[in-house]
Amino acid sequence: MRVLIIGGSGFLGTELIRQAVAAGYATSATFASRPGSASGVSWHALDVREPVSIGRVLAEVAPSVVVNASSGRADWAVTADGAARVALAAVEQGCRLVHVSSDAVFSGARIRYDESCLPDPISPYGAAKAAAETAVRNPMPGAAVARTSLIIGYGRSVHERAVHALADGTGGGVLFTDDIRCPVHVEDLAAALWELAESDAAGVFHLAGPDALSRYDLGVLIAGRDGLDGTRLPAGRRADTSRPGALDVRLDSSATQGRLRTRLRGCREFLG
Repeated sequence: MRVLIIGGSGFLGTELIRQAVAAGYATSATFASRPGSASGVSWHALDVREPVSIGRVLAEVAPSVVVNASSGRADWAVTADGAARVALAAVEQGCRLVHVSSDAVFSGARIRYDESCLPDPISPYGAAKAAAETAVRNPMPGAAVARTSLIIGYGRSVHERAVHALADGTGGGVLFTDDIRCPVHVEDLAAALWELAESDAAGVFHLAGPDALSRYDLGVLIAGRDGLDGTRLPAGRRADTSRPGALDVRLDSSATQGRLRTRLRGCREFLG
């Protein structure tokens, strides 16, 4: 299988590359500013804001599968419009598309969300990710859209690095006690995404762990795993800040888990 990973130099992209190379896929990946350090992969510079650039890379690689794991955060031109351009290029190239989305598409009004729930974002980032889902599924009804949550893995994630900085006093801010998610291990997530890529499954899929806990409680688990003093982690309430976004969003991944070989572990297991 010839695969192209959009956003290959990111945290998730790096693990997607590792697993793709190990599986023997002919692997290509894109980067926005500089290529990653992974070997066994062909790197391509790509600005998803430029339709010509996307079309050129897909034509050059000629992949059978594209996994869009890029992250432009709240930058609409990257996160929403970029996803639309990737989808249109994939349609033109005639390849399968797996698009990585986020639990940020939900407001938290109903707390638990399964794959049938419609997006109701309340943050700029969530709105961009929700628009991206529509932009992907309209031209490509056969695409797989995979929503996920906080991604954790061996100290390299944003959250893990933030916990280390707070524990050793080099970082600022607090960990919220009322901001609840369902973290997933990057290895589990990447393996599940490749399962979807290898299948003809279409529609929306949820790929998150079964454990729901706050960012603070997650930080305490990370600290315990890494031998840090969890009592040094500052706590606070997101509700007391002006930061936009949902408080309690729990992705129900049971329907998707039922069709996967990959087991999505809970964070109490993989951090225990």
